[in-house]
Amino acid sequence: MLILISNKLVSNESKDCYTSVTEIPESDVALLLGTAKYRKNGGRNLYYRYRMEAAVKLFKAGKVKAIICSGDNATRYYDEPSTMKADLVKMGVPASLIYLDFAGFRTLDSVVRSKEIFSQTSITVVSQSFHNERALYIAYHKGIKAIGFNAQDVTRSYGLKTQAREFLARVKTILDIHFLNTEPKFLGEKIRINF
Repeated sequence: MLILISNKLVSNESKDCYTSVTEIPESDVALLLGTAKYRKNGGRNLYYRYRMEAAVKLFKAGKVKAIICSGDNATRYYDEPSTMKADLVKMGVPASLIYLDFAGFRTLDSVVRSKEIFSQTSITVVSQSFHNERALYIAYHKGIKAIGFNAQDVTRSYGLKTQAREFLARVKTILDIHFLNTEPKFLGEKIRINF
């Protein structure tokens, strides 16, 4: 029951997601949510590939001026933000307009840090639709004006485990926002974004 209620709450409040680069409003900054570049079996992670493509599409269409790459950097051997930046640069985004958030351990951390560390009160979140819905829910309840740009999704069979985990993540989000008042694991010094 809690899973169903949480899923409905998140979905109902998170309607500002776009799939068309021509229809999405302009925003100063895109918040690109991290994931591993490769799957545990060594294959390329399509979630990652499609998010990179979506972020580049937004940037090249002039819909955002800069990109925050937010992800996990828990050890020196695992660094999502730097990997994303390197690939974005290869795809034509200037390095000077890419900012790294090394403490985006969870979606909540990434969204809240976009405001508390990068001083953004209005963002375009880039991820798959299911993930964007949860990110936007967090943003709304943390005083951030947010819209989502949905990256291409994967097939149902490819993303089965991720989609199953998403239901539990939404329960955790409801608990974090409404009952636990959860804050990011790390905050720190402000980072100024220049265009």
